[in-house]
Amino acid sequence: MLQSMAFRQFDLPGPLEIQPGRIADERGYFSEIFRLNEFSKHVPHVQFVQENQSLSVGVGTIRGIHFQVPPAAQGKLVRCLAGAVFDVAVDLQQGSPTFGKWIAAVLSSDKNNQLWIPAGFGHAFCTLEANSIVHYRVTAYYSPSDDKGLAWNDTDVAIQWPVSANPESLSAKDRNLPHLADLPAYFPRKAG
Repeated sequence: MLQSMAFRQFDLPGPLEIQPGRIADERGYFSEIFRLNEFSKHVPHVQFVQENQSLSVGVGTIRGIHFQVPPAAQGKLVRCLAGAVFDVAVDLQQGSPTFGKWIAAVLSSDKNNQLWIPAGFGHAFCTLEANSIVHYRVTAYYSPSDDKGLAWNDTDVAIQWPVSANPESLSAKDRNLPHLADLPAYFPRKAG
């Protein structure tokens, strides 16, 4: 019998690690990686409109910290199809008690786990294995004019990257992103 999905909360409200159940035998395994009725119990009113996938060849490849701003702010459901990544979410909601704080989860093809990152959070990852493939569903279409980022090594955020993090792997875009102190208030905190 297939176990239901397990949802783990972090000290930072919003992100969730999701562990789908798995049935394994000598042939391999079967897993339901997404069930809207289960997901909606924890994250209501979400509609995914686009799916993205990236391949990072080298160990230590850093991508991010990326986000889109309103009206194209994105929630992301991230999963690692091959290899393993250190996946990070950073709270960018102005006025939030956890503004600038981050959480991380190791996502891997072996664990088959996922990370939900709500709109209002930045997203980044560092590859822990060669040829890592990351797949993510998003709640808004890619919008070049709303695409923003935050410096991966901002000391005010102070992400504890894995030893393998390689700054030389950064894209041209990621080498020139602003620091937290210089970001406009893109995501005012919602009341309640």
